[in-house]
Amino acid sequence: MARKIWLGLAAALVVVVALGAANYKSILLFLVGNLGKQEIAANQEIIWDRGPAQAVGGERPPNVIVILADDLGINDISTFGGGIAGGLVQTPHIDALAARGANLTQAYAGQATCAPSRAMIMTGRYATRHGFEFTPTPDGMTRILPLFYNDGSRPHPMLRDAERAREMPPMVEQGLPGSEITLAEVLKARGYHTVHIGKWHLGDTEEFSANAQGFDESLLMASGLYLPENDPNVVNAKVDFDPIDKFLWARMQAAAKFNGGPMFAPRGYLTDYYTEESVKVIEANRNRPFLLYLAHWGMHTPLQATRADYDALPQIKDHRLRVYGAMMLALDRSVGKIMAALEAQGLADNTIVVFTSDNGGAGYIGLPEVNQPYRGWKMTFFEGGLRTPMFISWPGRIAASTVLRDPVAHIDLMPTLAAAAGAQTPTDRVIDGVDLTPWLTGASPGRAPHDTLFWQSGYYRAVLHKGWKLQTSDLPKKDWLYNLAVDPTEQTNLAQANPQKVAELKALLAAHQAAGRGPLFPNVGSVPVMVDKTLGDPATEADEFVYWPG
Repeated sequence: MARKIWLGLAAALVVVVALGAANYKSILLFLVGNLGKQEIAANQEIIWDRGPAQAVGGERPPNVIVILADDLGINDISTFGGGIAGGLVQTPHIDALAARGANLTQAYAGQATCAPSRAMIMTGRYATRHGFEFTPTPDGMTRILPLFYNDGSRPHPMLRDAERAREMPPMVEQGLPGSEITLAEVLKARGYHTVHIGKWHLGDTEEFSANAQGFDESLLMASGLYLPENDPNVVNAKVDFDPIDKFLWARMQAAAKFNGGPMFAPRGYLTDYYTEESVKVIEANRNRPFLLYLAHWGMHTPLQATRADYDALPQIKDHRLRVYGAMMLALDRSVGKIMAALEAQGLADNTIVVFTSDNGGAGYIGLPEVNQPYRGWKMTFFEGGLRTPMFISWPGRIAASTVLRDPVAHIDLMPTLAAAAGAQTPTDRVIDGVDLTPWLTGASPGRAPHDTLFWQSGYYRAVLHKGWKLQTSDLPKKDWLYNLAVDPTEQTNLAQANPQKVAELKALLAAHQAAGRGPLFPNVGSVPVMVDKTLGDPATEADEFVYWPG
């Protein structure tokens, strides 16, 4: 398929040159969209595997539901006192989940982009252990984006290594190695029925798919639209200044797959569709222990909301912000429906529910409040890119309104959930995460779960050690040092004033890197990201920025 696309593009470029290259960008997007799209069958009814008619006697381990949002800013939910549009959009169902159990107030994503975070949630291991370090992008995307981004309006260009790009396998073959042991495999060995719904982004071949990685059933997000662009029930908000958005609108479709079968149309708006199917899964498995990994696409671009949710927010005058807020209504509604389904089936008191996001909110959507009060965005290791909500409900074991203020991370979810289920984690490899159940259930270990947390994306790395956080990069060549205990929003860079601390933390980073392996796939491009401005703001040479590799 990728070869067909680029042959078509090459032919089109010949025509464009002949016509004077008047509209070459429009032609490229048209070809990317039309040559890359596939036939989508009508919606098919999913017949979920049903458990026994009666529950088996004896003590039953808790069901496990992991709800993962995509690109959710820490300020998008009202739990922490914020909310979209200055608090006009509240998230009562997510807030209720947070109050029902534990709120981990200094929780960190595994990575500042989505796919490595998802791998760390599944394995409890840093990306440096298995090499799944960079987020795979759709075939052709890194070739197209610089043509739009590098238009002379920004001081720092998007970079692309054409030679490395030729070494890249197709996106579906860029996956988490099958030798890794996932949460699904661990719980399956404990007798759980395992179900994945939504985004996967860890490869889609016989080795890498959700079914190959321990999930008995998988309803896969097969493309990237919430509804067809011209659906009468959708309201769209295109982000004209974002090249990624242009590519997604041109290329993506509303599509799903079930257990590796052919693509078909989802039934309605994607967030609601996944929720409805999740409710069916809960009902089908009410008499046996199950894992449900519900990986939503919201709040990722393209920005699309249902007309009903959009109409519910007339007080928001900015169209893009209103669509974004309406998307949040759907995500919050999803959590409410999941919790209601557990109550209806009599499972609420024996089900662990986790809610988190794969990374912070994206600056390229042009909405400045999403990560407040933190600096930075998705694709930076500033707190705005890494801070994520993490709420864990387990009635009877985790007391309501529990607060854990120590730093924790996505790598902790697999060992924590395995321990709660009475399952065995692998003993033949390093598990970097920590079982958090002693801290969550009141056992009071008397120490923090971690002294040190690490992040790495190619030449850009970060470490948090006993309250001190260092970011270091080769592009630009710079160090950022912050004492989060007194400066949690990273306002004062102490790197020049405290070279000894920089050296100490760099030694930790070097040891961490030496204990791992290199990335599975090369870094083929680097994107400049302003730390304190959105992509929609004018950029200057004076702006603080990082280059994000991968």
